[in-house]
Amino acid sequence: MEQPDAVTTRTEASWGWLALALAAQMGWGAYPVLLRYLQTVSGIPSLSLLAMGNLVVLLIVSLIILPRVDKSIFRLHIVWLFGLMVVLRGITNLLATRFTLAVYAQLIYLMTPFLVALLSRVALKEQLPRHTLKALTVALLGALLIMSANLGQTAVAGNRHDLWGILLAIASSLFLALYMIITRRTARRNASGEALLLVHLLSLFIFSGLASLLIGEDWTQWGHLSITDWWVFAAFSLGVLLGANLGQIRSIQHLGAPLVSSLMAIRLVSALLLAGLLLGERLTSPWQLLGAALVIVTITWYLRQQ
Repeated sequence: MEQPDAVTTRTEASWGWLALALAAQMGWGAYPVLLRYLQTVSGIPSLSLLAMGNLVVLLIVSLIILPRVDKSIFRLHIVWLFGLMVVLRGITNLLATRFTLAVYAQLIYLMTPFLVALLSRVALKEQLPRHTLKALTVALLGALLIMSANLGQTAVAGNRHDLWGILLAIASSLFLALYMIITRRTARRNASGEALLLVHLLSLFIFSGLASLLIGEDWTQWGHLSITDWWVFAAFSLGVLLGANLGQIRSIQHLGAPLVSSLMAIRLVSALLLAGLLLGERLTSPWQLLGAALVIVTITWYLRQQ
């Protein structure tokens, strides 16, 4: 019979990994808010922001994991197809948060599990998970309720182009769904998670850095950032791109993907809280609160069913 102390220790460890998973999901919820702040309030050119954020993490990660990664992986075509999806997802994500509210962007990103299910049905002929269409209908109703009224007086209201931002967020979610499907296929080629992380960071850094230089973005703005701006950039690069990424990977290894993904809806809560503090984006009506509750409960329930 297992000793009570051993059971207690294992339970405490599980709660610890659950807390880490929750923190990682909240970090990803903050991601569009931090992106929007750095682009519209700090005034950092979009592509240079993506390049610098990924460079910081790439330097740290390369020192730790590059020596033990099988270099032959980088000759696989599917790995660089994965890199292409990373770039398309990253650019559309970046531009979406420049043009529309961070809360709207995060709301659309939460629909990604439904897109994955639908694309897997079409492309891979997999069976559609139970309740997908019902849950998608309820989640879309919640999203419409949230978008039915303004989110208060935002800090960057003059820079909004909601239609373009929402279309870009939809495209970003589509590319993320394709990214997830391709990631599953890379497992058949024995591509490790560490190798994919390096490809992820390297692809975004090279593309955004070169594109920024080609279109002539003004990098001098980096020399005019305030202390607050640098703190937000640190939260973006070290907190989300590094911390939330590694936290999610480690928690999935110990708890499994289904449990970790079932916490995904907390991203909307995180986005709402941080957007209220940094950008002044707040829910202002009971209908919006009802919509947020519908989205959070529906997506959590749907992912738990899987």
